[in-house]
Amino acid sequence: MRTMNKLAFAVALLGGVATLPAHADIVKVDGSSTVYPITLAAGEEFQRNSRHPVKVTVGVSGTGGGFKKFCKGETDISDASRPILKKEMEACKEAGVQYFELPIAFDAITVVVNRSNDFIKKLSVADLKKIWEPAAEGTIRNWNQIDPAFPNMPLKLFGPGSESGTFDYFTEAAVGKAKSSRKDYVASEDDNVLVQGVARDKGALGYFGYAYYQENQKRMKAVGIVSGADAVLPSAKTVEDGSYRPFSRPIFIYVNTKSFADKADVREFVDFYMKNGARLSKEAKYVPLPARAYTLNAEHIAKKRIGTVFGGEEAIGIKIEELMSRETKM
Repeated sequence: MRTMNKLAFAVALLGGVATLPAHADIVKVDGSSTVYPITLAAGEEFQRNSRHPVKVTVGVSGTGGGFKKFCKGETDISDASRPILKKEMEACKEAGVQYFELPIAFDAITVVVNRSNDFIKKLSVADLKKIWEPAAEGTIRNWNQIDPAFPNMPLKLFGPGSESGTFDYFTEAAVGKAKSSRKDYVASEDDNVLVQGVARDKGALGYFGYAYYQENQKRMKAVGIVSGADAVLPSAKTVEDGSYRPFSRPIFIYVNTKSFADKADVREFVDFYMKNGARLSKEAKYVPLPARAYTLNAEHIAKKRIGTVFGGEEAIGIKIEELMSRETKM
């Protein structure tokens, strides 16, 4: 096993508090808080195994914020919890930034309530629209306004900020239009802030990536989403079989092709990520893709297949096999 020197390793763990050696290389990543746990784990393990000082910096400015930096050429890799959108594609094109689109796992956006909530086990997409649509702002304030069977209890909402890919996906899937949401809720690009908010307020309801729910099950409960006749809870099984809909989704990294061509550490990191993507995704509490998906990613890079297979549109309700089909057809 390759190891990096103790100074560089210590600096990596400290997030750059100390000064790296002048010859140390930096791989810059920013973007989605949902993808962050996987990329952070990949970066830390890569640093430990590197034969020379290297640092993988992983920021959390949200999918939208990450793409803004990426399309300016400020980062090597962008974490994204949704496909790149048309306006971001145009921004990258104008700046001359080309990219590889690499799906790395599947997520289940999880709707959660406070652990002490004993009256709600399921919600329909129509219920979620009623709660989150712009018309609900300042109007839907109590639980019994959603359903008369619910108690007359204040409804406190927590959700991602407008730069979040989770926000984009959820609003399109639940409300019918991306970024169409009431604004009178506690918003944060940091999912840990949302977790804390839901855990502290008996009347709370929020949504975020599956991994953050998995890590905090003792502090909150997942809400089943009514799909057809049944309410379905998020799990690896319901994501894999496509029954947890419409909130199952692929998550990605986007790699700047120039960084990949010019920087050996970026190439080595991406190679490490693809070879270990399934394990890292599972360890981070997400649903790994089939092994073939990571091999396809490597093949697409080798063939220099740049751009996106989504055409700048969201991928609501796409199943794992559909994602694989898109990848192999293009």
